[in-house]
Amino acid sequence: MDEELHSLSRRLIELRMEHADLDGRIDHFDAAASGDDLQLRRLKKRRLRLRDEIDRLVMVSAPDEPA
Repeated sequence: MDEELHSLSRRLIELRMEHADLDGRIDHFDAAASGDDLQLRRLKKRRLRLRDEIDRLVMVSAPDEPA
């Protein structure tokens, strides 16, 4: 059980780092106004998928609270 929580924690950290990296890249694209709308949309979709995966892992790793 502890090993599973450790790997979940590690995965969460990796996903959050990738999400933060995408935030920076998206900000850069917005500031540069490079006109590559397709690339910007792909980055935003990837960021949303990462956010969904992070939320899912947080729900799985969170202990059940008594009602």
